Amino acid sequence: MLLKDATIGQNCIVEKINLPFQMERRLEALGMTNNTSISVINRKGKGILIIRLRGTRFALGYNITKNIEVRPA
Repeated sequence: MLLKDATIGQNCIVEKINLPFQMERRLEALGMTNNTSISVINRKGKGILIIRLRGTRFALGYNITKNIEVRPA
């Protein structure tokens, strides 16, 4: 499943990130790596998510969330 399809309150595990190299490295620097647990806090419009990642809240746009594969935790 893609991160853009996750629902509010759902916990997910990151399986694969399919983004350009620099953007993928930036997310890794923020702590989003394979097998990392994330939880969806809120949704804003089409695919825009506010997530909790390692104790910090992040807002991710549709172009990012559609390229991150997750599985339910």
